[in-house]
Amino acid sequence: MRKSTAQTVAFGGIIAALYVALTYLANLLGLASGAIQVRFSEALTILPVFSLSAVPGLTVGCVLANLLTGCAPWDVVFGSLATLIGAVGTRLLRKKPYVAWIPPVVSNMAIVPIVLMKVYGVEDAWWYLVCTVSVGEIISCGVLGLLLYKSLKKIPQLERTGFIDP
Repeated sequence: MRKSTAQTVAFGGIIAALYVALTYLANLLGLASGAIQVRFSEALTILPVFSLSAVPGLTVGCVLANLLTGCAPWDVVFGSLATLIGAVGTRLLRKKPYVAWIPPVVSNMAIVPIVLMKVYGVEDAWWYLVCTVSVGEIISCGVLGLLLYKSLKKIPQLERTGFIDP
């Protein structure tokens, strides 16, 4: 089934809204920002395995979530860029879903520690921030993302919705 442009935009919008809601929930629990962060929304970075619509959806969702949770402007830009890079990497690895969660981890591991140090003045050692960000991303993208992937693969009706790209 070929997706219409309206379906593509709708799927991207739903993903963006989910990303914002899940980030907001993590923010309420004190997990959405800082040196140690476990954003539940990062589990959604596995969705480009299913659909190209997820790439802009995740990016827009990250921009909005960062704005709504009070991130600094440079964090909004570079944090969202990390999400975009990760989502593109996941899409490129869509035929290998059990390793497709790695690009968001690597992009955030490379970008977020620099943002924490330069934008927020976090004085921890760079390697420490890389480790803490990596752990949070592995939990979010690796553990939660793979659980989401396995759950969605079990839903036969998902393919009929047009969400899954051929």
